[in-house]
Parts: sequence; C-alpha cells; structure tokens
Amino acid sequence: MYQSNTSAANCSSIDDFRNQVYSTAYSIITVFGLVGNGFALYVLLRTYRQSSAFHVYMLNLAVADLLCVSTLPLRVLYYVKKGQWDLGDFLCRVSSYALYVNLYCSIFFMMAMSFTRFLAIVFPVQNLRMATERRARVVCVCIWVFICATSSPFLLTGQHIDPISNKTKCFEPPEETGSLRKLITLNYISLVVGFAIPFLVIIVCYAGIVRALLRNTNGLKKQRSTRTKAIRMIVVVMLAFLISFMPYHIQRTVHLYFKKKNGSCEEINYMQKSVVITLCLAASNSCFDPMLYFFSGENFRHRLSTFRKASVNSANIQRSRNLPPAINPLEDSELKKSNNSSKLG
Repeated sequence: MYQSNTSAANCSSIDDFRNQVYSTAYSIITVFGLVGNGFALYVLLRTYRQSSAFHVYMLNLAVADLLCVSTLPLRVLYYVKKGQWDLGDFLCRVSSYALYVNLYCSIFFMMAMSFTRFLAIVFPVQNLRMATERRARVVCVCIWVFICATSSPFLLTGQHIDPISNKTKCFEPPEETGSLRKLITLNYISLVVGFAIPFLVIIVCYAGIVRALLRNTNGLKKQRSTRTKAIRMIVVVMLAFLISFMPYHIQRTVHLYFKKKNGSCEEINYMQKSVVITLCLAASNSCFDPMLYFFSGENFRHRLSTFRKASVNSANIQRSRNLPPAINPLEDSELKKSNNSSKLG
C-alpha cells in the first residue's frame, strides 16, 4: 500500500513489477477466496441447527473473508490499468477499508476460536458454561464494532491526483509529512492492538493446549478426536500468522521507519518490492481460513457429510415424485403391501 517516497523520484520505477504481481496475486486470491469461503458459508448456513460457539466464529470469519475478496477485483482492475483509478472516491475508500477490516477481524476471530478450543481442552467443565452460542454472538458483535471503528481512519484516505504522472491514484497515500506521521501512529496502534496482543493470547492458549494434550496421551476415541482437531488448528493458525500476518506487520513497520530517511535507489526498490510481496501475503489470509474450517472446525466435515446426505435424500424424493404412478417406488411399495394383505385375507 505504501508505495514510493520523495527521495525515490530519480530511481528506477517498480511500477511494472507492482502492477503485474498485484493483478496476478489478487486475481488468484479472489478465485480461491470466493470459492472456498463461499462454499464454507453455504454449508455453515445450511447446517445452522448444529450451531455452537465455534460455529458462530467460523461463520463470522467466512463473512469477513467474503467481504474482503469481493473488493479485490477493484484492485485488480486498478493495477491492470497501470495505476489509474476510474471508479470514484467512494469505492476507493471502501476497498481500502475492507482489506483492513478483514485482516484484523480474521486475527480476532482466530483468537476467539483459539480461546474456545483452549477452554474445551484445558477447562472442559467451565467450557460448558462459558463457551455458549449467545456469548459467542456477543463477542462477534464486539469484534465487528471494535474493528470497524478502529479501522475507520483508513476511510479518510481516498483517491488523489499524482502530480508527477497526472493519474488518479488509489491505495497510495499522498506524500505529505503530516500524512506520514498519521500512518506511523496508526501503524503502531494496529501493530500492538491488532497483531501483538492477539498473537500473544493465541500463543498462551496453544501452550496450554499442548501441555494438556501431553498430560493425557492415552484417552478415549472422543478425546483423541479433540486432540487431532486441536493440533490441526494450531498448525493452520500458526501458518496464517507466520505467512500472512507477521511478515506484513514487520515489513510495514520497517518501511514506514525507512521512509523517514533518504536511502539509496537499491534500498528504496528493495523496500518497495517487499511492500508488494507482503501485502499480497496479507491478503492471502482469506485462503487459509477454508483450511481452518475443514481441518479443525468443530464437526465441519460431519456437517458437510450431513449436508450431502440431505441433498441426496431430497433429490431422491423429488425424483420419486416426478416418476409415473406405476413405477413410483414409494407408491409401488404401498401397492405391494395392499396386495399381500388381500392375499392373506
């Protein structure tokens, strides 16, 4: 997002690299994000009667991902047009805002899911009282309100005219000293509140889970299933943090600090390319979440099998209703029963 600084005016441009990487990466993320999260959301909504606290968090995480990937095509169009924004100031602000809302909602929903799993394994008795659907809904509402409110400063930066190229820009804040100070302040707030604290909570929860699992190596089949889901969740969430969230936050902090001083052209180009790579990785978090649903979601695969059986049964019933009366298997069975009764009579 943070592109070039004023000292880069005489350096070679990385626009071609940026446009190609962003347009390709966002296109791939859009396809996988829409398919994966759309299918997951469909299954979760169709099996909502089997709801639980974990299910509520998964549902909200899928919604956040879909809201984000639905705006990525706007970014693809922008970079395909080589950095020319023609869709108006409102869509520029909304598409920037949606990415950050998704990013931090994902982090907080993962934290809530990790804490729920922690309670289920380490404090199973208290879990029955604390991890209820009603509490989960309240937590989700609080997360949405908090993230939407704290991300609102990103709505303040819209489209602007680049004085050098005379193009209408979006996703690239104007190079002003006051603007840079605001970005640095926002970065440190989001780094601590939006990343460091949730990550610390998740690490503590996983340490407690691993400790509890090592104590109970021999258990019932149900306990082994819970242990497997917990391990899968730890792997997927840690991958999401190490691949998507951590590189982006570290690089963003370094880059903003770097913008305060004049560097060589080689350093400037390296920093700008690292911005492109890490922002693509951050946006790819919506592709990790379907893995989280399938591999560690509470009974998600069972929900999927239930959904398939229900679909097959409804299709068979519909097919039987459309058959002629003589060969309708339901009516045919009734006819056989009546014939047998008449013979016995």
